[in-house]
Amino acid sequence: MAFVVLFSTLSFTVESHYCGTNLIDTAVFSKVKKCGMEASAGTSVKKSCCKDEVVIVEGQDKLKLNGFDGLDINQQIVFTTFVYSYLSLFESLPKQIIPHKEYIPPNLIYDIQVLDESFLI
Repeated sequence: MAFVVLFSTLSFTVESHYCGTNLIDTAVFSKVKKCGMEASAGTSVKKSCCKDEVVIVEGQDKLKLNGFDGLDINQQIVFTTFVYSYLSLFESLPKQIIPHKEYIPPNLIYDIQVLDESFLI
């Protein structure tokens, strides 16, 4: 549902550059690349063969925001019950006590299994 709201409110511009009838470039969020044949301001060219198209896609900018007070009493009860039951799923576990946490085993002087050649298979 969040993606529907995001994409319905998103606005963007699509720019296209045509040289004659050929599409040269299309850009969505940046400026379109020109072909280099368009008429500049200082030259006396009669008419340029290039044209730019700009399509603006506007998203909606009015969203209906309802607060908790905008709901009727039955909807408030259902919403409160849902939130309470959902949050009660995530209770923390009690802190576990590890009695041998600070225990340091003795140093290994001889490897008894290798000396006696007794191995578990």
